[in-house]
Amino acid sequence: MSAAFTLVLLCAPGFADHHEGDAKAGEPIVLFDGKSLDGWTAVLADDTDPKTVWSVEDGLLRCTGRPKGYIKTDRQFKNYSLSVKWRWTGKPGNNGVLVHATTPNALNVWPMCQEVQLMNGNAGDFWVIGSEIKIPLEGVPGYEKMVQGRRHLNFVDGAENPVGEWNEMTVICRDATITVLVNGKLVNYGFDSTVTEGSVCLQSEGAPIEYKDIVLTPLAD
Repeated sequence: MSAAFTLVLLCAPGFADHHEGDAKAGEPIVLFDGKSLDGWTAVLADDTDPKTVWSVEDGLLRCTGRPKGYIKTDRQFKNYSLSVKWRWTGKPGNNGVLVHATTPNALNVWPMCQEVQLMNGNAGDFWVIGSEIKIPLEGVPGYEKMVQGRRHLNFVDGAENPVGEWNEMTVICRDATITVLVNGKLVNYGFDSTVTEGSVCLQSEGAPIEYKDIVLTPLAD
């Protein structure tokens, strides 16, 4: 596993002048302005008013966690580094960051995507939703315990801060690869993803949570 981590780090992409649509490589795009949900659209499992689930206060994006659903960026992205900070504001539970989200309702309310888990104690797991991904552990003893149906466990325990403190997740999407860091620690790496572009989404999945500093930086070729 250390060899796999080393490979990921050596292949980490740099930034240079390059355009991805109207986004310039290396120039951060602030997805959440701390004032409103401009640029985001809410999707919920029922007809609950989204304003009772998602709100903005004191520069933070707050989510009650119920009902299930998500907010998605109105723009779609490919090849980028995404940084998201989150903390639990009550009893910790389950939520996630969805990347490469496209087809709606691929699995119940969830769109086709790759989910990067935020669930307390499991941040960095992959959950495939209408998609596939591989992790570089095939042939390693215990591999079958790391891939459990749609779930691909992260490699590192103890990366999360205590409940109530802020955490930072970085998700680097490069073509069909996804690299995940939690609080600066490399925790997961996937390749041969069957989805490689789409919206970025934040889940509402059962627990109250706050988000801030949601920034996407396009990558160079």
